[in-house]
Amino acid sequence: MSEQPYVIEMRHITKIFGTNKANDDITLQLRKGEIHALLGENGAGKSTLMSILFGLYDPDSGEILKDGKPVKIKDPNDATALGIGMVHQHFKLVECFSVLDNIILGKEDTTMGFLKKKTARKKVLALSEKYGLHVDPDAIIEDITVGMQQRTEILKMLYRDNEVLIFDEPTAVLTPQEIDELMQIMKNLASEGKSILFITHKLNEIMEVADRCSVLRKGKYIGTVNVADTTKEELSEMMVGRMVQFAVSKKDAEPGQPVLELKNLNVKHPVHKKPAVNNVSFEVRAGEITCIAGIDGNGQTELGYAITGLEKPDSGQILLNGDDITRKSVRYRTDNGMSHIPEDRHKHGLILDFTLQENMVLRRYMEPKFQKNGFIRFDEVRKYSDMLIDEFDVRSGEGSDTIVRSMSGGNQQKAIVARELDHKHDLLVAIQPTRGLDVGAIEFIHSEIVKKRDSGAAVLLISLELEEVMSLSDRILVMYEGEIVGELDPKTTTVQELGLYMVGAKRDDGKEGR
Repeated sequence: MSEQPYVIEMRHITKIFGTNKANDDITLQLRKGEIHALLGENGAGKSTLMSILFGLYDPDSGEILKDGKPVKIKDPNDATALGIGMVHQHFKLVECFSVLDNIILGKEDTTMGFLKKKTARKKVLALSEKYGLHVDPDAIIEDITVGMQQRTEILKMLYRDNEVLIFDEPTAVLTPQEIDELMQIMKNLASEGKSILFITHKLNEIMEVADRCSVLRKGKYIGTVNVADTTKEELSEMMVGRMVQFAVSKKDAEPGQPVLELKNLNVKHPVHKKPAVNNVSFEVRAGEITCIAGIDGNGQTELGYAITGLEKPDSGQILLNGDDITRKSVRYRTDNGMSHIPEDRHKHGLILDFTLQENMVLRRYMEPKFQKNGFIRFDEVRKYSDMLIDEFDVRSGEGSDTIVRSMSGGNQQKAIVARELDHKHDLLVAIQPTRGLDVGAIEFIHSEIVKKRDSGAAVLLISLELEEVMSLSDRILVMYEGEIVGELDPKTTTVQELGLYMVGAKRDDGKEGR
């Protein structure tokens, strides 16, 4: 009996952008009912390869087979007709539409020109129940969490009866709890016979859910392994071409004077106006990394906004080197020694339609080095940008001239980190600094943050990644429902104890959480 053909086979795919070979003769084979991980560094060509499969790009050479037969995929409609769906890293949803409207958009059933919404709603609710993708069909996209938006994207694929599901960095913007839920959803889908291609560079997730893993490095195919027969260390070496240090190497902190002081800070939530930050006081000293840990949605975002000047607090004080900056502008904070790696790289970190070099000097374009009589000195900007690109290994198709929107999410993040770490500062506010980065880049960024600490800077880290919290911080402050409920030493605490504080089951004052 002949072996069943692969549900998808991509043979010898090559794609070139300018002088950059994003995909260089790559062959990938997906079996029916498997979860197949696609692993690689930022800019390795993973998203490009999947965009070719989904019809967003035409390959320069190579062919695609579906169930053993050659197919042409010119656009996403062709992909959908072949049963191929994709959840993009940055979701493709209409924010002012409801969940239901987004799911049926482009696949509307009508009778005499009228939408059959009741039928669509029944199908969506049935799919939602079957796969554990619980959503409110009437909720407006801009009002729901990122995790709910992702469920909407998955339901879009299932509503179209897609059999091949592509997940592009699906956990990059999710909380640990939402990641656990997604992993279970993916297992459920595979057990139903769906075939899943899963782009990631989180090795723990690959070990947990994937059957096989194909590795790309700098646009080339390195190999495919059975996940059950490999280790995280072997996968990381295939990915970056060298052994990766998973533990952060650092000496004990030597804290100095307070650089950042918060006194009885109160911040209201921008939408429902309830207290998001409730009477918070703490300090961050020179030469230490203080981490705010907590489950997403417990006031960390609003705290970060208040400290960096993106939102004004309702009451309380923020001091930077003893200077009251509570009502000062973002520019004032920048000029007086604050750097900021923001939580949302698109909203607050980059101007997506500017070039990479223009984004690299957003903090500093007004300095004499970069302007003369009000005119930008683009030769100096270029030199500076090229230097940062080289030092931080920021990969892009056209170097400093690349439009930032066209770069991978991980390389966009590396550009922000490069700009902010190079800016002279006494305080670095780093919010999810390694979100969307591969293990090699995480190792490098962590070592750079430790170098900043050792040179005397104060670092405030706000992170949802427990591994990062435990390995990088010198002191952990746990935030729950807008309050600091615990101060822990990462050397003497455990992940389990940290978890109890994060869910409000334990507090420093000895009282049980609400």
